[in-house]
Amino acid sequence: MMINAFKWVEYCWVGLGLVWIAGLGFTKPVIRRSPMGPRAFQIALAALGAVLMTGQSLNKGWMAVPFLPQSIGGYRMAHVAGVALTLAGCLFACWARLVLGGNWSGDITVKDSHELIVKGPYALARHPIYTGLLIAVVGTTLVVGKWSAIVGLAVVVLMLILKMSQEERLMTQQFPAAYPSYRQRVKALIPGLL
Repeated sequence: MMINAFKWVEYCWVGLGLVWIAGLGFTKPVIRRSPMGPRAFQIALAALGAVLMTGQSLNKGWMAVPFLPQSIGGYRMAHVAGVALTLAGCLFACWARLVLGGNWSGDITVKDSHELIVKGPYALARHPIYTGLLIAVVGTTLVVGKWSAIVGLAVVVLMLILKMSQEERLMTQQFPAAYPSYRQRVKALIPGLL
């Protein structure tokens, strides 16, 4: 019996969450943290994006309308593409998380003995965890297939843009000599483009 696309997407996100939880015990102590106001706003945006993408209570009216053609073949292709993108994005984010090691934090922070990581996925994008998350959210949006997921995707993109801009400022302050040249060499999210 074949597992449906929604289950595969769920497994991807649960796997990503388990990697994040397992890595919590290996992070370095925090020296400096971003202010609580912006952090709370980003958390609220992330939660709103997740609810819009998956929450059934908000799936009413135009938000519940599918944005993809409902032909059987097209629907299946969207599901296959969505699962593949979700899996690829989650795996890329996990790779980036593992390479970042003890420097990782869910918040925007500077760690004790903070290092500027420029290898592995960080040689491809300055924010590869966000690249992976964005790919995974696009994949999940394809599987969900409703306008609520598109709105959720837009909210997540807004949250990532806000968080990236704060991280860029903090890394420039922390690594005033190295970060500007790294920033010139490596794009923020998409190699060679953005």
